[in-house]
Order: sequence, then C-alpha cells, then structure tokens
Amino acid sequence: MEQILFLRLRKRLVIRQKDVILLGDICQLYLDGEREQKLRRIPLYQVKKEDGNLIIIDIMQVIRKLRQMYPEIHLEVQGSTQIIVEVENPAKRANFFLVSFVWLLLFIGSGLALMNFHADVSMLEVQRRLYQLITGQYEKRPLLLQIPYSLGIGLGMVLFFNHIFRKQFNEEPSPLDVELFLYQQNLDQYYLENENEENQRDKT
Repeated sequence: MEQILFLRLRKRLVIRQKDVILLGDICQLYLDGEREQKLRRIPLYQVKKEDGNLIIIDIMQVIRKLRQMYPEIHLEVQGSTQIIVEVENPAKRANFFLVSFVWLLLFIGSGLALMNFHADVSMLEVQRRLYQLITGQYEKRPLLLQIPYSLGIGLGMVLFFNHIFRKQFNEEPSPLDVELFLYQQNLDQYYLENENEENQRDKT
C-alpha cells in the first residue's frame, strides 16, 4: 500500500548556534508508520557563515531531498512554500550607559509631548474651571484634580499596552504587539519577494 507523507512548512523558525537544519525543524510531518521519526532527523541544510542571519528554504529543496531518499513515498504538500530561518547570534550583554541614555531620551521626549499637548488644549485652565464648578472656589493649583489625572494617565498607558515591565495582565495582545506582528509579517514578505526576484535573475 502506498504511503502518503503530509508536509506543511512552518512560516518562520529561529535557531541558535546550530550548524545543521533538520527536516523536523522546518516542517510539520505526518506519516503512518515508524519512519516519521527518521524523516524528522533528516539533515536538510548546512548553515554557513556567508548565509548571514537569514536563510530562506523553499519547499522544492525539501521535495528534492525526500525524493532522493524515499522515491516510493507519495508527498502531499500543504500551506506555505517557503520558510524564513533566522540564525540567532549569541546574546550580547546590554550596555548600561546606552540603555540609560535611550531610556532618558524617551522619558524626556514623552514628557515634552504630554506637556505640549496640555498647553495646546489649556488643560490647566480647564482643571481650574472644573475645580471651581465642583467646589465653588477658585484654586490656582487644583491638585485634587491634577494628581488623580496624572496617575490615571500612567495607569491608562499600562492597561492600554497590557504590560508592566515583562508582566502581562492577560493573553490579549496589546496594540504594540499587533503592530510588531504586522511589521514582522511585512518584513518576512519583503524577504520572500526579494529572494524570488534574485532567483529569477539568477536563472536568466
């Protein structure tokens, strides 16, 4: 009876200091029988220094390899036809002074943005007027409104981005997570399109 091997390439893979990419690393496999585990351990690509940190593997490389080793197996390919393999370099220790400088720059920049916004909408005058309407007294510095408002801005940002340092409040992705995901998708699509254009030029 003819055996059918079902293949599905993953969309993206990150590997760390690994010289050989195995078939099981980049593919989801299903085959009735004991050979499935052997197929997972098939070496598919040898990582070289000149590859850099991005490697694009096409489904045709996988099919060619499997046909050479198991010509009798019928292949059923599903999903995407290319996978991006990112070779992660050894993690470098963060520079304390550089991180501190960037943090300070962002802190000052966001503070200036908030202050400029409040100045544009005359927030102080609005708070003074609200305080006078509520209490019947004019107050030059209505701290009773300003303190909760300031705390509310910080709390609102934490809830909006669903993060406080590395802690996440729930499994729902934050707007920043979604934007990073879309950016990564666009970046991956660019790499794939660029690779296809280079392959076409090489053929001509």
